[in-house]
Amino acid sequence: MAVKEKTIMHRLYLVAAGMFLFAVAVVWKLVDIQMVDGDTYKEMAQAKTEKMFTIQPNRGNIYADDGSLLAASVAKYEIRFDTNTVTEKDWQENIGPLCDSLGMLFNKPASHYRQMLRKARANKNGYKLIARNVGYLDYQRLRGFPLFKLGPHRGGFIEKHRVVREYPLGKMGARSIGYERVDEKGYYTRVGLDGAFGATYLRGREGKRLKQKSAGSHWKPVGFNNTIEPQDGMDVVTTINSNIQDIAHHALLGQLEKYKADHGCVVVMEVETGEIKAISNLGRTEEGNYYERLNYAVGESHEPGSTFKLMSLVAAMEDNMVDTNTVVDTEKGRYKVYDRVVRDSKWGGYGKVSVADAFAVSSNTAFAKIIHENYKENPEKFVNRLMNMGLHKNLGLPIIGEGSPVIRYPGDKGWSGISLAWMSHGYEVSMTPLQTLAFYNAIANNGELVKPRFIKEARIGNRVVKAFDKEVLNPSICSDATVKKAQRILKDVVEKKKGTGHGLYSPTFSMAGKTGTCQKNYVAKDPDKLAYISSFVGYFPADNPKYSCIVVIHEPDKSVGYYGADVSGPVFKSLAQKIYTNSPVIDKVDPESPKEAVLEKNYKNYYALSQKVKTAIPNLSGMSGMDAVSLLENMGVKVQVRGNGKVKKQSVKAGTAIKEVEYIILELS
Repeated sequence: MAVKEKTIMHRLYLVAAGMFLFAVAVVWKLVDIQMVDGDTYKEMAQAKTEKMFTIQPNRGNIYADDGSLLAASVAKYEIRFDTNTVTEKDWQENIGPLCDSLGMLFNKPASHYRQMLRKARANKNGYKLIARNVGYLDYQRLRGFPLFKLGPHRGGFIEKHRVVREYPLGKMGARSIGYERVDEKGYYTRVGLDGAFGATYLRGREGKRLKQKSAGSHWKPVGFNNTIEPQDGMDVVTTINSNIQDIAHHALLGQLEKYKADHGCVVVMEVETGEIKAISNLGRTEEGNYYERLNYAVGESHEPGSTFKLMSLVAAMEDNMVDTNTVVDTEKGRYKVYDRVVRDSKWGGYGKVSVADAFAVSSNTAFAKIIHENYKENPEKFVNRLMNMGLHKNLGLPIIGEGSPVIRYPGDKGWSGISLAWMSHGYEVSMTPLQTLAFYNAIANNGELVKPRFIKEARIGNRVVKAFDKEVLNPSICSDATVKKAQRILKDVVEKKKGTGHGLYSPTFSMAGKTGTCQKNYVAKDPDKLAYISSFVGYFPADNPKYSCIVVIHEPDKSVGYYGADVSGPVFKSLAQKIYTNSPVIDKVDPESPKEAVLEKNYKNYYALSQKVKTAIPNLSGMSGMDAVSLLENMGVKVQVRGNGKVKKQSVKAGTAIKEVEYIILELS
């Protein structure tokens, strides 16, 4: 018995010793966790319940040159309510006033919110949706509502913030205004001005905010304040004029629809400064509608056709190969170069004509003959002259995706014995519409080649941070004598009856320019696949140029028409006409010259109204939107415009005293 008791006692001692060692191990581990790994485990625990979130800053706005918005960042909020964090006392004291406030803000009965929120509390809903897409001002009001003003923990107020990019002009000019987007991997897609100036000015700096995980795996802010406040981006003021942009867009759209063309573009540039006042790029959908598909004016490099004859002629005159009065035989409209034939659009050609007249009628044979026969022994001289004028270089635009010009050099791949003749009238070379416009603008600007400019300044509020000045790429692309001759022959294209652009002539204002009709897909053997590019490029007024402009329309329906003077020319004339009417050069107008009836009537109506109305809002019904805006702004009234065309409706009745009006909304159609 004694032995048995002794054995039991030994076992008890062993169990007790084991338990003691186990207790020591537990204590040791607790001390180790507390003293050594305590911070690590604490961080791990907090990481599961607290997390730092990025706050996107408000992207800077993009403005037109007159201060109207082209792109704006708008803060939008999603408001939710955590019913679980609210004490019964706070609930009873505040739920009624809260529901009354919500009802007034969102124009719903207070009973609607009482029922909704009581049900959410009964179901212990910690993430009840109150409203989506709430603007900043309403968000600030919500923060001050009963219960919500107690904060996220005591008042259950939860907000999710996002920044939305809005475009007041809609799709008009959308490709040039552009955007900047970033994917989940952090890769940016940059388009247009928004993309070009995003990183440097518009984007701003991200902020940080601590959030805590609540029931249901939802995150809500810890307090109202951010850990790091976001820094909003700077605003950018462009050179775009919203009125000219509107004119350009609709003039191009109308012509594309008329000729059922594939796509087209138009650019208006201020001659002296290079400021781009309008740029529109429209492509056709399968349904036959048009939208800003690609930035053709900047990115599409193609054979320019006859608009390149100006470059060829300037080169030949600079090298003293020809003058404008040099006589050239158009060879009955057919000029053979080795085994190929250059053809004029007029059967039988133009006979023997001066170089100036050959340019006016756009004779392909004359230009092929001039360039081929004068440079065939030294083709490098012709190409070097083109390169000296910078035609082989990009313009260096800030917008991503500028197309590269192609000017082949003797010996390059694709160069052959016929290259000079074909280059002379715009084949075997390639340029973007904006590059072509820049050259014509230089002729209008007395030889000074300026860089096309899209931006005036970057600013914070009213403080200018960075001003963008005129940039000269070449102070003189050719001699003054050559410039004057080029200006004269560009006027002849429109003013002479035999000029290809004479159909655009108007006695009320002067224009200068060049038509272009370029064959596209001409290597195809099937004639049905042969397409055309129709162009017109020039400037106005002809004698004192203010604006230059290019219009390029691709693949118009051949059954309707395809010549540059017919397809693209009317867009140019419409632009010049409307811009000139708003900014007339008084000392250039001959008072005895016949007036165009519609323009004269519109101007008289506008002038009479502007003189008559000084103290009261006029009846604007039927007036063009552009004239109505001009009239009201001159009266000191702020204007908001919806739509395009003529005034259909005005928010302030005619006869209302000006002093009682802060702003007026015009609906156009």
